Amino acid sequence: MDNSTATKPTQLVFVVTEDWFFASHFLGFARAAVAAGLSVAVVTRVRDHRAVIEATGARVVPLEAERSSLNPMAAGYAAGQLAAILKALQADIVHCIALRGILIGGTAAAMAGIPARVYALTGLGLMGARQDRIGRTARLALRHLIRGPLSSQKTRFLFENPDDARALGLDPADTSVTIVGGAGIDPAAYPVAPSPGMPPLRVAVVARLLWSKGIDTAVEAVRRARAEGAAVELSLYGAPDPSNRRAIPEATLREWSRDGIVWHGATADVPGVWAAHHVACLPSRGGEGLPRTLLEAAACGRAILTTDVPGCRDLVRDGIEGLVVRPDDPAALAKGLMRLAADPALVARMGAAARTRIETGGFTEEAVTRAVCAIYAELAPR
Repeated sequence: MDNSTATKPTQLVFVVTEDWFFASHFLGFARAAVAAGLSVAVVTRVRDHRAVIEATGARVVPLEAERSSLNPMAAGYAAGQLAAILKALQADIVHCIALRGILIGGTAAAMAGIPARVYALTGLGLMGARQDRIGRTARLALRHLIRGPLSSQKTRFLFENPDDARALGLDPADTSVTIVGGAGIDPAAYPVAPSPGMPPLRVAVVARLLWSKGIDTAVEAVRRARAEGAAVELSLYGAPDPSNRRAIPEATLREWSRDGIVWHGATADVPGVWAAHHVACLPSRGGEGLPRTLLEAAACGRAILTTDVPGCRDLVRDGIEGLVVRPDDPAALAKGLMRLAADPALVARMGAAARTRIETGGFTEEAVTRAVCAIYAELAPR
C-alpha cells in the first residue's frame, strides 16, 4: 500500500468564471477549507484579484472563459481545458460557483471522472426573472441538464434560497440540498454607525447597474415620492459594465443624476455608504440568489426596501427588517418610501432588526462556512 495516498490532503477545486466574484463573495469558503486541512485551488479568469485569493492559502489557476459568451463551442473548449486542469490537480471535490461555473465545471468534472461535486447556484439571473415561455423553457432545460448528465450520486446542491431549489425540481429538504445565507457576512467588518438625522430620508442602491436590479424603478419611485412632498434623496453606487448587454448605459445614469438623485460611481467603502444613509433599496425584478448588498446593509443596521422576489424576501420580512413590495411597481415603491420618510422611529427599529437578523438568522460567514465545510467532510475521500 502507498502510504503517501493515505496522507494526501483532500484536493478541493473551486471553479468560478471571474476572480473578482470569488474575491468579493467567497474568500471565507477558501479560508475555512484551508483551516480544515484541505488543499485548495481556485480556477478562474485571472485579472486583478490573484493576490487576495492567494492570501487565503489557496492556489490560483488561470482559465479563460468569457462569462458573456453563449457559444456552445467556446464553452465546450473551456470545459475541455478545465478537465485537463482538474486531472493535473488530482481534484477530489469540485465546487462550481454560479450558473456558468456549474455548466462548465460540471461538464469538466464529468469528463475528468470526478463524481464529488458541489453546485452552488447564486441565483438564476435573467432566466429566473423571466416568467414568460422562454424563461420557463430555459429553467426546464437547465433542470434536465444539471440533474441529468451533469449530476452524480455524489453531487450536492448549494442554494441561497429555497425557490431556486424548487426551480430545478429539487426539494429544499432533500439530503442533497443545503440552503445557506448567501456567501455569509462577517458582522465585525460591517459595524453599525449612528444614523444621520432626518429629514431627508437618505436612500441608497449599491448594486451592479443592471436593468434586472430595478434601478429605474427606484428612480421613478423617488420622483413620485418627492412629487407627493416626501423628503427623499437617492444615491446610486456602482460602475457601468459595457461588456454586459443588460447593463444600464452611463448616459442614462448621468441623466438620472438630478432632482434628488445622484450617481456616485463605484465605491470601495460600503460601511461608509451605509453610515451616511438610512435605507438600503434593491427593487430587483428577480433572478437573485441572496443579494450581498442587502446582507451588508442589514449588517450595518439599515432598514431595507426591496421586492417580493426569491432571495430578497428570504432575508427581509415585510414590516420587520424593512418593507417588501411588488416588483416592477414604482407606485408601490414610492408608497414605501413615503411611509419610511414619515416615520424615523420605524426606520430605526427596522435597522436594528436587520442587524439582529444577520447575527441570529444563519447569515454570518461563520454559519455559512460551517455548513459548506460539512459538505466537504461528507464528500472527502475516506
